[in-house]
Amino acid sequence: MPDFLDRAGRPRLAHRHTPGAGPTIVFLPGYMSDMAGGKATALFDWAASEGQACLLLDYAGCGLSDGLFADQTLLDWRGDILDLIDAKVQGPVVIVGSSMGGWLMLLAALALVQRDGPGRVAGLVGIAPAPDFTDWGFSEDEKAIILAEGALVEQTPYSDQPYVTTRGFFQSGEANRLLDAEIPLACPVRLLHGQEDGDVPPDISLRLSAALASADVQVTLVKGGDHRLSRDTDIALLIDTVARLATN
Repeated sequence: MPDFLDRAGRPRLAHRHTPGAGPTIVFLPGYMSDMAGGKATALFDWAASEGQACLLLDYAGCGLSDGLFADQTLLDWRGDILDLIDAKVQGPVVIVGSSMGGWLMLLAALALVQRDGPGRVAGLVGIAPAPDFTDWGFSEDEKAIILAEGALVEQTPYSDQPYVTTRGFFQSGEANRLLDAEIPLACPVRLLHGQEDGDVPPDISLRLSAALASADVQVTLVKGGDHRLSRDTDIALLIDTVARLATN
């Protein structure tokens, strides 16, 4: 069962935390996803079995957390991540971000490094990371609908609920784009991307690699891998990648 973090003026956040050796692994799910997904669960179970500290969370308006999904912005969700890290984690973190979680991984890491110094972030692992997807992920017509009508509703193969992109989220995303300038993070970064990803082009991981200031960035393109990278071999690659960063 999850625990809950109560906050003044913001929705209560569902999370799971297993204590152990640091750095603490923090998993950030994708858009309209939550901590019950296969990658998050597999990583948490591995960490618990190895005595490695790990933190999972549901963003406000997602999963078991309180709040309305349509009320949340990209920076609201960054705030959720920082609040939970402050409440549950002492010392360095390895942040693992899936899809949109890869964008939030970067935004959270930048905030932690600015506030606490570079030692707070021991490493980053992006799984089909999707920074700036408000820019490249929508057609000009779709952007116009979001801004004019206040939301875009799309069917998705990943859920029986449609994807909803609100004007507030879109504008928050556009104000926090990262790929067009150097990203001042110096920690080790590992990016895993399926070559058959139909949602986030593998080129985004290559652009991210080029934008990062870190000299220790590796991009792994997975033959036959789709956007989810949730096959048994993909999960094994993820755990191996995280383990190498967390036990350096």
